[in-house]
Amino acid sequence: MGELPVRLAVIGDELAAGVGDPKGLGWVGRVAGRTRTASPLGVFTLAVPGETTTALGARWEEEVARRFTPDADNRLVIALGRADAGAGLSLARSRLNLANILDVAEQRRVPAFVVGPPPGRAVDGDALSDLSAAYGDVAMRRRVPYVDTYEPLAAHEQWLGDLAAGDGLLPGQAGYGLMAWLVLHTGWHTWLGLPDDAA
Repeated sequence: MGELPVRLAVIGDELAAGVGDPKGLGWVGRVAGRTRTASPLGVFTLAVPGETTTALGARWEEEVARRFTPDADNRLVIALGRADAGAGLSLARSRLNLANILDVAEQRRVPAFVVGPPPGRAVDGDALSDLSAAYGDVAMRRRVPYVDTYEPLAAHEQWLGDLAAGDGLLPGQAGYGLMAWLVLHTGWHTWLGLPDDAA
C-alpha cells in the first residue's frame, strides 16, 4: 500500500451510516478505528436510507469520484442493505446491479470490498439469506472480498437481542460491534495490505 493516504468511499444505506447506534459509530466507525495505516485514513460514507441496488447503481460513481484523488490509494466499500428483498427485486436483478458496480470499479482500477446485508426481524429471512448468497457469489466470481453478515448473525443471541430492543431492523451498539468484528475478521486488513495481526 505504500505511503499514500488511503481514501475509502463507503456506499450503502442507513446501516452504513450507523443509524441506531447510540455511540454514533456504526460498524464503519468501529472498523475505521481499528484500522492503522501509515498515512491518514479518510473514510467517506455516502448513505441513502432504504436504497435498493438499482438506485445505488445509478448514483454511486459520480458521488464516489468526487471523494477520490489521484494522489491517494482510493478504495470502494459496498455496504449492501436489505431493500432489494423488501422491494421485490429479483435475485437476477440484484446480482446484475452488484456485478455492474464491481465491473465499473475494476475498470476504474478501484479495489472493492463488499459487505452483505444483516438479518432484520421485519424482513423475510429466506429472502435475505438467498440475497446474501447471491451477492457473495457475484463477489467471489470477481475475486472481491465478501463479508456475509447474514448467516453468522441470523441466530446470534446478542444480535437478536439488540434488534428486539429497537425497531427490529436497526441494531444498536452491540449489533454494530458484531458487524464490525465480522468485517475486521473477513479479509479487511489483507485487502488493505496491512498485517493480519492489526485486527
